[in-house]
Amino acid sequence: MQGDSALGRALVLVRELRKGCPWDRAQTPATLRPYLVEEVLELDEAIRTGDPQALRDELGDLLLHLAFQIVLAEETSQFNAEVVTRGLEEKMRRRHPHLFAQAPGADHENWELVKRRERQVGGTLSGLPPRLPALLMAFRLQERAAGVGFDWPDAKGPVAKVKEELVEVERETAGDNRERLTDEIGDLLFAVVNLARKVDVEPSQALERANDKFTRRFAAVEQLVIDRGMELGTATLDELDALWDEVKRAH
Repeated sequence: MQGDSALGRALVLVRELRKGCPWDRAQTPATLRPYLVEEVLELDEAIRTGDPQALRDELGDLLLHLAFQIVLAEETSQFNAEVVTRGLEEKMRRRHPHLFAQAPGADHENWELVKRRERQVGGTLSGLPPRLPALLMAFRLQERAAGVGFDWPDAKGPVAKVKEELVEVERETAGDNRERLTDEIGDLLFAVVNLARKVDVEPSQALERANDKFTRRFAAVEQLVIDRGMELGTATLDELDALWDEVKRAH
């Protein structure tokens, strides 16, 4: 990896940090994990908000972490940036034979078939990070299953499944078995994620929008409570519902 490339300069920077800074010198792949997760979440938020400057800055922070992990691997003779990049190139050439027909191992099979064959050793649902957020994990599991044909042809099946699961949740709320109720709530959420997938809506983003909308509206309700001399902790549900409806009509 050339030192004057973007990644090459990041690698040089990390090597200098390792030489001159006690904190950086003390880090290991494991100790950097919490910071890496934090940076990825900050990058995700920059993408969500559409702030170009924040996106640029967070990509830089993530690049630093990628360079750090490569340098740590170099120091223990595990691999280097060239090996990482070559592995990436080979994987993409295998998965895109229609673009790289002359690449070693490319045989014009479609991308999904190539990916499925790569997963055969561990199974269709293997290889997903176990710590993925539950909503995203449900979405990715369903994507994997759909990739081998385990899927409804359209949204009618998921809609019916959501209705079925809601009936089961309602039945369990009448009882006192918390474990069964938890299971049914989980089934309902899983079914809703599947419905979102079938209508081409990313469920995490949909829930983010709902959270943002609820936050804005509830803040407006709180302001109305203050403006009208009411007290939030003592206002009745009917009063709050009326304010909520008022806010919805205004926004």
